[in-house]
Amino acid sequence: MIDSYPLLRPWLFSLDPERAHNLTLSNLDRAERWGLLRRLVQQPTPDPRTLCGITFPNPVGLAAGLDKDGKHIDALGALGFGFLEIGTVTPKPQPGNPKPRMFRLPAAQAIINRMGFNNDGVDACVKRVRNSAYWQNGGIVGLNIGKNASTPIENAASDYVTAMEAVYEVASYITVNISSPNTQNLRALQGEEMLRSLLGSLHLARAALSDQYGVCKPLFLKIAPDLDENDIKLIAELIMEFGIDAIIATNTTIARDTVQDLEFGQEAGGLSGAPVRLASTRVVHSLKENLGDSIPIIGVGGILSGKDAQEKVAAGASLVQLYSGLIYKGPALINECATALRN
Repeated sequence: MIDSYPLLRPWLFSLDPERAHNLTLSNLDRAERWGLLRRLVQQPTPDPRTLCGITFPNPVGLAAGLDKDGKHIDALGALGFGFLEIGTVTPKPQPGNPKPRMFRLPAAQAIINRMGFNNDGVDACVKRVRNSAYWQNGGIVGLNIGKNASTPIENAASDYVTAMEAVYEVASYITVNISSPNTQNLRALQGEEMLRSLLGSLHLARAALSDQYGVCKPLFLKIAPDLDENDIKLIAELIMEFGIDAIIATNTTIARDTVQDLEFGQEAGGLSGAPVRLASTRVVHSLKENLGDSIPIIGVGGILSGKDAQEKVAAGASLVQLYSGLIYKGPALINECATALRN
């Protein structure tokens, strides 16, 4: 099977990154409607993994951020992912930060973004999930939730609870995003007092929703790669205390030491891609040391090859997720990582 992405990439990289992103997704939608994607993209061999009561067809998922609104679920599902994570969605629609807000750093195989949770609001996303054939046919769709930028940080828990209530019925699992650097003060939620309050509110809300729907949906927490060992130990203790089912490590980094001399290297936002790989893997390893086998870890950050995916699993991850690697390597990366992780 011929991989055409290396031929397309120079043209896509000649466009504004956000425009290229949207154009690529709209063309994937078209190819999926025409029934071409599954013929053009090599599908991974089934390699099921059971985690938090969910059986994932293979251990390679899509990270949140690529499809913030659930507009491209069927196309992305046709690429061979074992699961999709949609979002981040917020209770109310919001435009995000001013453009330009996405920058490529090709020399470092990296991206800087400061999108700012731009999305159509949680209700619109839930409707799209329901209408997708992928979800209707049993595909695994995680919903990643966050707070609106206009909501004061001291009231953040109410936004997370509202979003969780909205996505609960359709989500295979729910991810609580407290680690994006692009919403003011959001990362403060990783501190002990605020995190304890947030997790306590979500714990109570999930108990009520479990009674209402007769099922307890898994709740995941997504954290930053910039935490020190004491921060990681504290978070590990709190997620065990409040019954969080899994942890996603990690989001983007605010560090710039590896890219500061490159064009766009000093742009504000979260840095993803190859430069975050080692920091992300360090957090995965530290979490594994603190959690043991009690709570599974999903590794994400800087995976651009099957070897990188193996590194995350060797550090303690049970599943992995891709985003920036897809921009640089194309859809063939999914099968490459799935093959590398095959039992």
